[in-house]
Amino acid sequence: MNLQHEFDVPESPQATLELLLNAERVVPCLPGASLVEVTGDGTWKTTMTVKLGPVAMEFANDVRVVEYDAATGKVRLDLNGREKRGRGSAVATVDAQLVPHEGGTRVTMTSDVRFSGQAAQLGRPSVIEDISTRLCDEFAQSLRRRLSETPAAAETPEPAPQKPVSGLSLIGAALRGALARIFSFRTSPREKGSQ
Repeated sequence: MNLQHEFDVPESPQATLELLLNAERVVPCLPGASLVEVTGDGTWKTTMTVKLGPVAMEFANDVRVVEYDAATGKVRLDLNGREKRGRGSAVATVDAQLVPHEGGTRVTMTSDVRFSGQAAQLGRPSVIEDISTRLCDEFAQSLRRRLSETPAAAETPEPAPQKPVSGLSLIGAALRGALARIFSFRTSPREKGSQ
């Protein structure tokens, strides 16, 4: 499944890239994720918990920065995730492009994600797209907060571990996204012009 997201942050591409390459600062920006360690070969060992109704799945992930170019603002990450109880897995490649935009940076993220096992049964592609949009929006908000921190605050660790991603909030976001798409399709250009 291919997913694409775009958002703006108020700092330069260089400052944004430095944050994206800093595991200790960037991993906690993703809802439900925690950094376990950074290994000697540069692999980020992370966990991420997702709750969908009564089902909670905790993934152990290996994240590697496989390519980055500060001059062009390109970053590529590879992710391999395994559900800790053996109920599924996820493999992803994430390409990020950072370009100057209105005094800050526009970040375009393209992800190629493949699921297996129970993880593949989380929903139809449209539901997964809505959930990923919600996660990306929260991630972008966290990045903006991180980028606005003073240097002293940036060195302070997160006060508490991230709480698991709530299934109800994700389902609600998915429903809102689906309804927005339905109503936008039902409104013709002529109807919009008559309002």
